Amino acid sequence: MVLILLYHNEYNVRVHIEKWGKLLMAKIANPTQNEASLTAKGTLQYKEYGRLLLFGIPWPFKRYEIYENEMTIISGFLSVKEDDCFMYKISDVELSRSLLQRMAGLSTITLFTSDVTDKTIVMKNIKHGREIKDFINQESERARLRRRTVNMQNIGFNDDLEDDGNLE
Repeated sequence: MVLILLYHNEYNVRVHIEKWGKLLMAKIANPTQNEASLTAKGTLQYKEYGRLLLFGIPWPFKRYEIYENEMTIISGFLSVKEDDCFMYKISDVELSRSLLQRMAGLSTITLFTSDVTDKTIVMKNIKHGREIKDFINQESERARLRRRTVNMQNIGFNDDLEDDGNLE
């Protein structure tokens, strides 16, 4: 239960919010480790909310935080779930926009990953879709180059070889 008391004095409001904030927030056990894990993510590049389709109003129960090295999806109201995906695991990005989404200025971005928990991540009804898609595409490629990982696809190369192994 959250109780917010409003007073005429700004100082009293701040004191009460700080007291309740301390009660509602979890204490960080190891601040140096927490700081190291936050810097490993990189800087926050985009923070986007899932939105209502008809009005484009942010819906606070689904939030996407896109960093340089990973992406975090935070969803839920009473029970909150936080899911991370490293950028180097994203292999393909797709942008789609329905007629209603185009009218509201929204997009759906589908990420195809090699992540264990989510093979496909769908970011539905978000603003700045093309900009975010391009950023994820570029950063995922940079992350793969930094980690020296390669995604291989069979594109039928052996079909172009003759019987002696030479190209036609």
